[in-house]
Amino acid sequence: MEIVLALAIGIVFGAGIWLILRPRSFQVLTGLMLMSYAVNLFIFAMGRLTVDSAPLTPAGTVPDASLADPVPQALVLTAIVIGFATTALYLVVMIGARGLAGTDHVDGEEPEA
Repeated sequence: MEIVLALAIGIVFGAGIWLILRPRSFQVLTGLMLMSYAVNLFIFAMGRLTVDSAPLTPAGTVPDASLADPVPQALVLTAIVIGFATTALYLVVMIGARGLAGTDHVDGEEPEA
């Protein structure tokens, strides 16, 4: 399971890097979103992925090492909310720049053919 998750994180992050290097601003925005998703998956995986274990401990029992750590889960949840807000901001700025410049090219002009 760990190798599958590591490969998935690597592929998503690599696709984000590839999209950031593209000339259109929407592709850059999509690349940033993919990279943030990959980092969120990585942080979530650091909280120990377990299968068939209780999410909460009953009162009066001592938690053991098989339980998931709630701190990375809280950090990822916060990062998702912040990611949605910054994506909305980038989208509004991108639409405004498209209206002012007349193109969505990152450099502001289309390359000469």
